[in-house]
Amino acid sequence: MSQPPRVYFIRHGETEWSLSGRHTGRTDIPLTAHGEEEARRLAPGLQRIHFVHVYVSSRQRARATCQLAGLKRNAITRPELNEWDYGDYEGRRTIDIRAERPDWNVFRDGCPQGETPTQVSDRADKLIAGLRILRGDIALVSHGQFGSALAARWIGLPVIEAQHFPLASASLSILSYDPRHPETPVLALWNSR
Repeated sequence: MSQPPRVYFIRHGETEWSLSGRHTGRTDIPLTAHGEEEARRLAPGLQRIHFVHVYVSSRQRARATCQLAGLKRNAITRPELNEWDYGDYEGRRTIDIRAERPDWNVFRDGCPQGETPTQVSDRADKLIAGLRILRGDIALVSHGQFGSALAARWIGLPVIEAQHFPLASASLSILSYDPRHPETPVLALWNSR
């Protein structure tokens, strides 16, 4: 029997907006100099892994991270790895949104004129279904809140539970299966830096 997929999820490096806490979905901004250095620091560990597939978000911050981490050679752009569409909340900070909507939670409420939690959950589920038929080591270079949603859905939780899986910039996480119970998806590593 061939090896089930082991998914290495890499969040992009720091940007000006991630540093300031601004929601960055569609806005295509570059990495900061620090974000570039964070991405380069991923390379030595990732170079030891033979990735059968490398998929990257279409946003430049993810593509640059992919390249600087040494994964660009075989990378395929997959728009389903793009960050949450924040709609009217694009570029805004959670603290400012909560000044108007005190109990707002993106994983429960979504964003006006943007994606709903159901849409993000469905996007993650579609991606997961495609990943689960693959074998070997797979790298995904993507974004924070989409990555949190992907992790929750990987282990069968509703997308609201993604709020418990924050991701730092240029972090590495591994979505895999329990080696003693290969039918059970697990988070083998989370938010490692």
